Amino acid sequence: MIEKDLPEMPCRELVEVISDYLEDRLSPVDRARFEAHLAECEACRTYLEQFRQTIRALGRLPEESLSSEARNALLDAFRGWSHR
Repeated sequence: MIEKDLPEMPCRELVEVISDYLEDRLSPVDRARFEAHLAECEACRTYLEQFRQTIRALGRLPEESLSSEARNALLDAFRGWSHR
């Protein structure tokens, strides 16, 4: 598939799938869409780097270590993030 034939990935979708990208769980098409978006969007490149820095700084936290309230608050915060 040629990059120009890929459906655009908006910033909001990129934010929603960033963990899947970092854990190599995106389909080849979605990975290509993700990377095509990064090539054009400085804000999302910055966001990805901040995400990577957070992971390096904190390491892996088991999901069980988060209370359901904290988990929901984080999910709500990321759902509300939008730059475009």
